[in-house]
Amino acid sequence: MAMMIPSFFGNQRNNNNNLFDPFSFDVWDPFKDFHFRSISSQFPQETSVFVNTRVDWKETPEAHVFKADLPGLKKEEVKVEVEDDRVLLISGERNMEKEDKNDTWHRVERSSGKFSRRFRLPDNVKMDQIKALMENGVLTVTVPKQEAKKPVVKAIEISG
Repeated sequence: MAMMIPSFFGNQRNNNNNLFDPFSFDVWDPFKDFHFRSISSQFPQETSVFVNTRVDWKETPEAHVFKADLPGLKKEEVKVEVEDDRVLLISGERNMEKEDKNDTWHRVERSSGKFSRRFRLPDNVKMDQIKALMENGVLTVTVPKQEAKKPVVKAIEISG
């Protein structure tokens, strides 16, 4: 992120010698003089970095709906499973870009590695009807709810 700071040491675009010219700004990059090591030396392939995957969970009258942002992933790279009959597991792996020795990296902010999120589902869901849809980098998992059981009312005849 570039930051605007006043230039007290002159400005190449403005040769005006006024030190306190409020319109004289240089763009300062705090990472300009840092030299980053090769990406593969920072994150060896045998050691994967855990990726922070954010998931929204909302409950509607009909279902529990989970949405996970997984930009750049294909549906083949994501797993949706049920563990222990009650735990929804969303997992996968985001691979690191291939590094070319002629490339010069200035910044690495996108995560790569394995991710895994678990959610304990309530008792009122239909485990055999879970559906998952991957569209535009968003995974939507829909877990339908069972209809609320209406209490059985049995009339008792009053004798007397």
